[in-house]
Order: sequence, then structure tokens, then C-alpha cells
Amino acid sequence: MSRFVDTLVATAAGGGQQRGMVTGEPTEPVRRTWAEIHEQAKKLAGGLVTGVPARSAPDEGARAEEDRPGAGVPQDTGGLKPGTPVAVLAAAPALIAPTVQGVWLAGGSVTMLHQPTPRTDLAVWAEDTVKVLNMIGAGLVLLGEPFDALAPVLTEHGIAFRLISELLEAEPLAEPVPVGEDDLALLQLTSGSTAEPKAVRINHGNLYVNIKAMVERAEFVFESDVMVSWLPTFHDMGMVGFLTVPMTFGVELIKITPVEFLSGPLIWPALITKYRATTTAAPNFAYAIVGRRLARVEEDDAYDLSTLRIALNGAEPIDETAVQTFTDAGARFKMPAECVFPAYGMAEATLAVSFAPLFTGLTLDFVEADALEADNRAVPVPEGDLRRGTDEVRSFAVLGRPLDGLEAQIVDGEGNVLGERQVGEIRLRGEAVTPGYLTVDGPVPTQDAEGWLATGDLGYLIDGQIVICGRQKDVIIMGGRNIYPTDIERAATSVEGVRAGNAVAVRIDAGTRRERFAVVLESKLAGDAEAERTLVKQVVARVRDAVDLRPFAVVVLPSGSLPKTPSGKVKRAATATQFADRIQQSATR
Repeated sequence: MSRFVDTLVATAAGGGQQRGMVTGEPTEPVRRTWAEIHEQAKKLAGGLVTGVPARSAPDEGARAEEDRPGAGVPQDTGGLKPGTPVAVLAAAPALIAPTVQGVWLAGGSVTMLHQPTPRTDLAVWAEDTVKVLNMIGAGLVLLGEPFDALAPVLTEHGIAFRLISELLEAEPLAEPVPVGEDDLALLQLTSGSTAEPKAVRINHGNLYVNIKAMVERAEFVFESDVMVSWLPTFHDMGMVGFLTVPMTFGVELIKITPVEFLSGPLIWPALITKYRATTTAAPNFAYAIVGRRLARVEEDDAYDLSTLRIALNGAEPIDETAVQTFTDAGARFKMPAECVFPAYGMAEATLAVSFAPLFTGLTLDFVEADALEADNRAVPVPEGDLRRGTDEVRSFAVLGRPLDGLEAQIVDGEGNVLGERQVGEIRLRGEAVTPGYLTVDGPVPTQDAEGWLATGDLGYLIDGQIVICGRQKDVIIMGGRNIYPTDIERAATSVEGVRAGNAVAVRIDAGTRRERFAVVLESKLAGDAEAERTLVKQVVARVRDAVDLRPFAVVVLPSGSLPKTPSGKVKRAATATQFADRIQQSATR
């Protein structure tokens, strides 16, 4: 049996009998211990292994067996075969926790499907889902609330499914199905286009070593730490960091959905207060939103954030202005500023790559802009230098050393290893680095012959600590300079009227002598022609001051327009494609 499954089972018999998960906030909170969730998981596993009949489309006989969705899982007889990928489509954490654990106990691997929203074209979503299922080799979907209403759509497209509620009524599985360290545990869909899906293959060994390294570096005390999360379980930070970790080691967890957070962001500090939480996490944009909301709260005793020791900031570039807004507002509610916990992670390394040192808050490295952009060198600007705060200096978050079992190096375009403070591509190697991807064209390795993973991130090292400048594919090259889109985006969002975390710099004519960039942003001023013109002028001026370059265009959109990943991060490439015509029409002159 894998170390991961062994630990799950041991936790249920030990600390999991006292600690557990609260769901249903803020209207109907319900708490179940991890031992109770484990008993549910055993029932679901029993249903999978014994072969509770799957529901599927009529007239399947007309299809060739090899083309029929669900061919890998018997639909009327037999049970789940060890190693079979199983897709899960549910929103309620109360259903997701026993479901994913049940799949693992049954010897399968889990794929969390991207969830449709009220604006989703269900026909397109179903076609994309069929592509995902075919790619991973599974035709079975475990369907739970509120998506059980999609059963007719799945049936129409020949997608076999089983209702989670029915599986939870099955006879419990007596013993977990044996699995090894190299067997797949999780197929994590990437945040790219679902029309061209790709899944990271995470095996049991990857999962165990990474979650163990995380809790050790974060100095978790399983008996006393309390985690609060609204992150989606179809994103790696929500699934691995804030469901698998507490479920595996028996940490108290309060779990709500992204919809509940976005409907009222102050539910986040409210839950931290109510449950005396010590640990939470989110992308940078969420801290910006909550910081602004907290600053408008009138009552000084509305929240008590004094227990918070880790507020992990990851999944997108860290903006010191957003962090400052969050810590300044939180200070009034007794939140220690040093709880800010910068981190670097990626699904190809299971989840976490590096954590900043505990209890130090956000540490910035200030470097000369000219040396960075022209020579790929991070030349430090000392404290007290009057250039700090001007466009001659750039600042980046220091993200700490790699977790135990991982090593990092920086290489140039030819693969030569670079020295400290030389900027190049970050490469990773270690037990948490996953073996490869599944794509529509077949499996693709993540590692080279020596085990190195090319991350696509540009950065440098300081005494072994990782600093990220940006994504290699997003860097804008103009006049022999490497312009990082984060610098442009920070300048744009500093303009009043631009929504926090909702400005994106995109490349135009990338790789040519005509390469330029545009800024696409969201604002409540969208639709007011005069206000838009004023806003555009302010953004152009602020960006020009920051990077000494004028954007080709500034596009102003209403709230909710930018395409985003499941974690809420704006998609630069998708933005450039989706708004190409608007960019051309909005060229600044």
C-alpha cells in the first residue's frame, strides 16, 4: 500500500476521530470528523469496487466499443478496475471529501472536472468534457450536487455517470485496494483551454512527499492548527493544499466554495474569527479585495484575526501594494503582518515548490531596472537608496528555499547553469516532480533525461531562495529590453477606478520587430465614455512612468469580463485572443 493511503487510513483511526471538516457555512454549518468522512469514503469505494450500475446514454450499441465513453469502466457489471481514472463533478466540499478519498481507497485516480457556471454554454462544456474523459482514459463521472441536474446533458453526450448520493449508500469496502508509489493518484487538469486539455500526472509518491514537506516546512501542529479555505477543489492549491493535506494528516478544516467567497468576500475574515483559524491561502488578487473591504469596516471589533499565523499568497505574482493594503487593514483587527506567507508552486511539482521563512512576512528584493531588463542581472539596490520607489528600480517577492526533496537551478537559453542573481529559466528536480502530462495527443514527459523540469518561469536565486520575475512566454521584448507584464499591471491597478487584480498586460506581434503591448482592465467606469477616456489617460501615464514605454492600447471592460483560471488568475493569452479586435480599436494615440 502507498504511504499516502496508509496515512489516510491511520489518521481516520487516530486524530481523525477528534478533528474534522466544517462545511455549509454561513447558513447551515455542519461538522464531521475525518473518521466519519472515512466511513463515507469506504461506502463509496465499496460501491465502485462492487459495480453499482452506472447510468449512461441510450443506444450505445451503435457505437464502436473503443469509441464509447465509459469503455474503461464496466457500466452494468463488474466494478472499478485498479488504476482507472475517475472524474468528479461536484461543488459541495461535504460531498467532494469522501468522494475523492473513496476513489483512492478503491484504487482509482481522481480528476476534478472544471465546473460549468451559469454563463457556460452546456453543449460546449459537454463536448470539452468528453475530450477530457477520452484523454485521461475514463468515461465515468461521479456526479454530485448541484451538478446532478446536469445528468440529462451527460446522457445526451453518452457520458456514463454515477450519482455520489447513491454510491454513499453502498456496503463499505473492507480493505483499501492495494496501490503502489508509482500508481496515479491525481490527474490535475491545467488552467489552459479546455478545448485543448492537458492533465498533470501525479502519482502516490509525488503526493505523499509534497504534502509531507509542506506540513513540515509550515511547522504544522495537527492537534491545534485550524485551516480556512474557499479555494476551488478543481485547482491544485484547493485540492492538494486545502483538502488533501488536512484530510491526510487530520487537521481541522473549514471549507466553503468560491461562490460563497465571491458573493461576500468578508465571509473569509469572519470564518477566521469564528473558528480561531491559524492557516489560510489565496492568490494575490483575493488579498487585495479583502484588504479594501476590511478598510471600509467601521467597527474595530468586527473581526479578530490575531490567531492567523499563515496567510499563504501564491498562484500568481505577489503585488506588494495588495499585501500592504491587506496587512494595514488587518492590523486594526489584530492580524500580525508577519502572517503573510509568500509561496511558489505548480502542479508539475505536485503543488508546493518553495515557502518563504515563517513569521517574516513579505520580503522584497529591490533591483536595478536597467540591469534586469537589458542584461538579465538582478543588481541589488540597498535600503536607503533614493532610487527605491522610482521607475529605476524593480521589486520582487522572495519566495524562500525549495521544500525538502526539491532542488532548483537557473539556466540560460542554452541550458547553461547561471550564478546567483543571474536571471534565467527556473528548473526543478526531486521526488515531488511529476512524471508527465496526459494530452489529447498522448503522454508527454515533464522531465528531461537528468530529471529536470523546465518550469517556464524566469527568475533568479538569492542564497538559495527563489525569486520569480515572470513567465517566459509573457515577457515583452521592446528596444532590447525585457519588460515584465507584472510591472505594467501593478502600474495600471494603482490608478483609482481599476479593479484590484483585474488588469492584464498582453503581448502584440510577439517575437517580431513590431512587438508591443496592450493593457486590458476591468472598471466600474466601463460604459461611461468620458470617464473611460480619463481613466485611459491616467493608465497610459502611470504605465509610461513605470516602464518608460507607452501601451499600444488600453481596453476598459466591465466587471467580470476577463477570462480567468479556476483560482481567479487572469489568463493573459486568452485575453489577447478574446479582445484582439478591441485592442486594435482602442489603440492609444
